[in-house]
Amino acid sequence: MIRSTCFPLRCVLFRFFRSFSREVRTDHVRECASKPDLTREASLYVHWPYCLRRCSYCNFNKYIPRENKDSIMTECLQRETETLLHLSQVSCITSVFFGGGSPSLADPSTIAAVLETVSKQASLSDQAEVTLEVNPTPAGRMKLEGFHLAGVNRFSVGVQSLQDEDLRSLGRDHNSQEALQTIEEARRLCPGRVSVDVMFGLPKQTAASWEDQLSKLFTVCDDHVSLYQLTLERGTQLFKQVQSGEVSMPAEEVTAEIYQHARETLHQHGFVQYEVSNFARNNSESDHNLSYWRGKQYIGVGPGAHGRFVPLGEGVVAREARTQTLEPDAWIREVQQMGHGTRRRILMSRLDLLEEVLVMGMRMAEGISHKHWDVFCPQMGLREVFSESMCVQELLQGGQLILDDR
Repeated sequence: MIRSTCFPLRCVLFRFFRSFSREVRTDHVRECASKPDLTREASLYVHWPYCLRRCSYCNFNKYIPRENKDSIMTECLQRETETLLHLSQVSCITSVFFGGGSPSLADPSTIAAVLETVSKQASLSDQAEVTLEVNPTPAGRMKLEGFHLAGVNRFSVGVQSLQDEDLRSLGRDHNSQEALQTIEEARRLCPGRVSVDVMFGLPKQTAASWEDQLSKLFTVCDDHVSLYQLTLERGTQLFKQVQSGEVSMPAEEVTAEIYQHARETLHQHGFVQYEVSNFARNNSESDHNLSYWRGKQYIGVGPGAHGRFVPLGEGVVAREARTQTLEPDAWIREVQQMGHGTRRRILMSRLDLLEEVLVMGMRMAEGISHKHWDVFCPQMGLREVFSESMCVQELLQGGQLILDDR
């Protein structure tokens, strides 16, 4: 739905912008990207690239280390954080997210060191959301208190499934009982600030088995659930197993039924769907992820991390899309030599920025308000851009889009 709706919207945006841009001076483009309210704040993503094993479905940027590199990784994460914060000249970091990989493999002292570096370079409120992804193994659970003392105030627990057979087929290194114990400990430390990640559309999954899993989930989950459909990624072990016929995936109709049933059940338990894959109750939405979907700046630190920010420290006045070097050893060498491991940087045009605002905003239940659009594009409103398009009119009439006073 998101993809099929956003594609014609992007086409309209492109055509409108192409004709409109003939009348827009270059300084208007710069002015939009470098507004103080867009550049003085950013969220921070920190990537820990190491895992103990590779799950059968995973194509994330992760590596199995041959030796312990915690010390040098910590030093380089600190240095790159310092470099990029200085480059961005942001005065406030609104949230921090430690992802991976398996960041729960890191020592809590690493988390504390990075947060200390952030606090020296920019304002980081005591109330700012600091999330750490947790692999629910016994070793991960034992470190939770240390992470909490280091400054983490929100945990995202990668449960994926509460069925042991599913976990084995996915190549996970925990079982359902260990997942339940990890959730319990995380909730003890951070009540109301624990997210549970669950996957659907798994091999051999049925509507009945999914219903059983949801029943277990609601006995232990906190106030946030992320619901992700399993995607077959080329090059993974699971992809090869499906291609060879060794493993079968549920039919699309079954997967759709599973998703809709989950949405209804979550709603019955007080959860509000605020994004395609995310549900919260008691105002427990993820501040960090909302900053992505609302088009705000974010700085990516660590191997393979992505960022979107204006590097004011270099005299640049437009937002850049940045990608850090993927491979950890190469990234470490670059950070030691240059202070950062930025491998690719692309200056974003105004059209690039508005396309991201559009596509990311359409992921949220709240959509894109006129006020929000005006922050990024004060010269042309939502109605000016979209209301006269025939394809948009068809989407409006079909109930796939709403364009009103909000």
